[in-house]
Amino acid sequence: MKPSIDKTIIDKTNAWPFVEAKKILKERKQYIEKKKKIILQTGYGPSGLPHIGTFGEVARTTMVVNALNQMTDIPKEIITFSDDMDGLRKVPDNIPNKDLLESNLNKPLTKVPDPFNKFKSFGEHNNEMLKNFLNQFGFKYSFKSSTDLYTSGQFNDTLKLVLENYKGIMDIIIPTLGKERQKTYSPFLPICPETEKVLEIPVIEIDITNSKIIFDNNGQKLEKSILNGECKLQWKVDWAMRWYALDVDFEMYGKDLIESAILSTKIINLLGKKTPSGFAYELFLDEKGEKISKSKGNGITIDQWLKFASPESLSLFMYQNPKRAKKLYKEIVPKAVDEYLDLIEKSKNQDAKQIILNPVWHVHNGNVPKEEMIMTFSMLLNLVETSNANSKDLLWKFVKKFKPNIKEEKFPIFDKLMEYSIKFFNEVIKENKKYKKPNIDEKKALKALIKVLGECNDKMLPEEIQTKIYTVGKENGYKDNLRDWFKLIYEVVFGEENGPRLGFFISFFGIKETKELILEKINNV
Repeated sequence: MKPSIDKTIIDKTNAWPFVEAKKILKERKQYIEKKKKIILQTGYGPSGLPHIGTFGEVARTTMVVNALNQMTDIPKEIITFSDDMDGLRKVPDNIPNKDLLESNLNKPLTKVPDPFNKFKSFGEHNNEMLKNFLNQFGFKYSFKSSTDLYTSGQFNDTLKLVLENYKGIMDIIIPTLGKERQKTYSPFLPICPETEKVLEIPVIEIDITNSKIIFDNNGQKLEKSILNGECKLQWKVDWAMRWYALDVDFEMYGKDLIESAILSTKIINLLGKKTPSGFAYELFLDEKGEKISKSKGNGITIDQWLKFASPESLSLFMYQNPKRAKKLYKEIVPKAVDEYLDLIEKSKNQDAKQIILNPVWHVHNGNVPKEEMIMTFSMLLNLVETSNANSKDLLWKFVKKFKPNIKEEKFPIFDKLMEYSIKFFNEVIKENKKYKKPNIDEKKALKALIKVLGECNDKMLPEEIQTKIYTVGKENGYKDNLRDWFKLIYEVVFGEENGPRLGFFISFFGIKETKELILEKINNV
C-alpha cells in the first residue's frame, strides 16, 4: 500500500501507533529485510472466556499495522496465539458444569472437556469464541494454537535449541525464584501419559542427543521426549521460544508481564536472536479499581459493550491512553460513545497533520465517517427516558419534529445509536435512577420555570430558551449559584446530577412536553 499521508507528517507525529511502527522498522530492520515480512503477535490464555482486554490487544496491534501500512509496502502478519496447551490451574467463576472442570484440573486446556458441550474441549471452545469475536470486527490475523504447533512438530527445532541451552536458561530463571520453587523448577513440563496432566516436576537429567528429559515422578524415574507435544515449556521460556520460532518482530503486553518480558528477552538472546520490539500497556480495572480477570468475570464483557455501543467506540477506548490504567465497566460506555461522536465532528475540519493525531483516524484506518452527529448519546438517553420510548420509530418522530426534512438512511450511525440507547437505559440506567423530591422553595422555582416555558414556543432557538432558564434561576434564589439551579432541574427531572444542555433538550423535546414532564416529576416524586 502506497503511503496516503505525507512522509514529513508521519516523521513528526507522536501518535502512539506511529511511534511504535517507527520503532519496529528501526529495531528490527535487519530481520525484516531478511524475511521480507513484519510479524506482530498477540497472546491469549484460554483458561477462561475471552474478555475485553483480549480484544484490546488485537485492536491496538491492528492500529500499529495500519500505521506501518502508511510507511512501508512490506507484508505484515498479526499472529493471534493461544496458549491452549497450558494446564487448567483453577475453575473460572463464570462458567457452568464446574464439577466437570474440577475433575480435569492440570490437564492441557485442549484436553479438558467443554463445560458448554459445544466443542471437543474447553480450550477449543474459548478459542472459537475469540475467533468469532475478532471476525466480527474484520480483524486480519492468523490464529495459531499452542497445542497444534507443539504436537505437529513445528516447535521441535527450537525446543532442541532450548534443551541445548538448558543450563543457561536455568541460570537466568532460578535466581528469580523462592528457595522451595528452585528445588522443583524445570523449563520443561512433561505431559503424563497416564493422567494427561501437565507435570510441574524436577528434571534429574537431560539427554540432548535424543531430545529427552529424565525426571522423578513420585519415586519412579521416567524419561520423556521434549518433541511433538510430549512436553511443553514453562511460561517465560515458552514465550521466548515462541518469539524465536515464529520470528516475531513486535508484541505488546500488559504491565503485569514486564518482569516476564525481561526474563524472556534474556532467554531469546541466549538462543541467538534479538528480542522483538515491545509495548507494555496498563491494565483495565473494574468499577472497584480491581484488575479485570477472565476467571472473575468482572468489568464489562465484550458482548455487553457491543450490546450497548458500537465496535468503533470500543476501539476508541482501546486507542486512548494505552499506558494509563482505566476503569472499564458498563457506566463508562456513554462517555466513550460521546467522545467517539465528538472526535468524528472534529475530524471534519482537520488537515492531514491534525487528523492522524485524532484517534478516530486510527479507529477507522483513515476512512473516518462524514455523518453529521445529531445529538450526543447522553442526550439520547435522556430522550429515551422522558419520552418513554421503546422503539427507534418513536425516537425518530422526535428527531423529525426537530429536523423535519431529515432522511433516516443518511444517518446509519445515529440510527444504530438509538437502538443502543434504548437497551442501555432499560438495562443499566433505569433501575439506578434516584429522583430528588423538591422542597417547598424548590417546587416554587420549578413552577416558575413551567410558567416561563408557557411563554415560549417551539420555534424559539435553544439559546433563547437557555437564557430564560438562567433568568428564572436568578429570580428564584439561585442568583449566586446557577450551578445548583441546573443541578436541581437535573435531579428532579432526570434523576442525575448532570444532564444535557437544557435549551437544546427543550427545543428538541418540545415546550409543551417539557412543561408536562417537569409537572409530572414534581407531583410524583
